[in-house]
Amino acid sequence: MQLKDSVIIITGGGQGLGRAMAEYLAAKGARLALVDLNQERLDEAVAACEAAGSQARSYLCNVANEEQVETMVNQVAADFGAIHGLINNAGILRDGLLIKNKDGQIQKMSLAQWQSVIDVNLTGVFLCTRDVAAKMIELGNQGLIINISSISRAGNMGQSNYSAAKSGVAALTVVWAKELARYGIRVAAIAPGFIETEMTAGMKPEALEKMTAGIPLKRMGKPDEIAHSAAYLFENDYYTGRVLELDGGIRI
Repeated sequence: MQLKDSVIIITGGGQGLGRAMAEYLAAKGARLALVDLNQERLDEAVAACEAAGSQARSYLCNVANEEQVETMVNQVAADFGAIHGLINNAGILRDGLLIKNKDGQIQKMSLAQWQSVIDVNLTGVFLCTRDVAAKMIELGNQGLIINISSISRAGNMGQSNYSAAKSGVAALTVVWAKELARYGIRVAAIAPGFIETEMTAGMKPEALEKMTAGIPLKRMGKPDEIAHSAAYLFENDYYTGRVLELDGGIRI
């Protein structure tokens, strides 16, 4: 697949890994539809993509809302005339232990903690993939859908909700690759490890040092390294149904 002039939707595209991937793909000539809930961040990301030499538009959308997702996909198709790719990057964290016993007081992970992460990180991926795939088939477009999973898919303490969602995303990648291949639509996933983002920048120095020490390469990954891999997946037409692990060798 040629990235130049391809239309790619990126959820969570206003910041973090989403914006890094958007700028990287824009520099290769891709036309970007950036989806997020923060208009200010979206405006900044769109400007950055345009500065990189490509076309970009912003779309406010809650990926966990079925009606909003359908509206967004239809609008992208109307604005660009085609859809060739999707990166399911939007996600949230609501970390916590399943059960915490503090001084004899039992605290349980709330259903709200569980459901909010499942809604965005798993159901959101389902909704976006379903509607984008349907629109691609309708338009006769072929291409690639990338799901952003995580090394936490293997199970990470304090992340019952997040691990379940990211494991589900990895499994769905295989399912959808098999189902959509007949339409010329590939589906792949990237499972990042610890990456230098705004989220990790807010961690305590001692926590960051301890985390980095456990990575064989002794450093966190850079957003551009994830973006580079996303571009590779788009350009390699024989990659589908697999999860690309980018974690510096660490295993949870």
